Amino acid sequence: MKAPKRKTTRTTPTDHWHPAAWQAQSLLLAYPDEQFERHLALAGRVAATLPEPVARPLLRFTEHAERTTPADLATAYVATFDHRKRCCPYLTYYAHGDTRKRGIGLLRLKQTYAAAGWQLGDDELPDHLAVVLEFAATDPATGHSLLTEHRAGLELLRLALNDDGSPWAHVLDSVSATLPALAGDDREAVMRLAAQGPPEEQVGLDPYASPVFLPDPVVGGPR
Repeated sequence: MKAPKRKTTRTTPTDHWHPAAWQAQSLLLAYPDEQFERHLALAGRVAATLPEPVARPLLRFTEHAERTTPADLATAYVATFDHRKRCCPYLTYYAHGDTRKRGIGLLRLKQTYAAAGWQLGDDELPDHLAVVLEFAATDPATGHSLLTEHRAGLELLRLALNDDGSPWAHVLDSVSATLPALAGDDREAVMRLAAQGPPEEQVGLDPYASPVFLPDPVVGGPR
């Protein structure tokens, strides 16, 4: 009898290195506070264990951050993520803009975290990319689904950061390398989002009334 052919194993969301990659990326996308130097060293050690397409951009960011003073890095973070709407790190913004539906998106994320037994800090919004990545590190299968669900927004953020020459573009390049390549509907969604921008409130508003926006995200994201 001929020996049966061995099945080829495809990369899955639960591959052993995914949680480590997402945790390191989460640390580097959070506001660079007094713990950032320790997080930077940890991310560098983790990167050495990751596949090259994921590790290389992470190491490019850590090298830049090591050459930059903490004050300058914090200033650049605020200028990038808090003052440039096109570089918004809050993923539901890309899907829903400043509309009522965004509130539903935030609630869904909170419910997903709660169902997994994962609690948010009082000062954290559930759709900040650093928070989503931290969750993905603890629940890889569900986290992978959330990241792919917001794939168009992630790609638009990655492109915006690269256009701006931001060092955090390297971290987004690394995040992208953990996800399936864009194809078909995903590519069309990115092109549509880039051309049209996030949705605007339409329903239930007078023609000349000011739209009702959700509260602004916490400045600087997770601290």
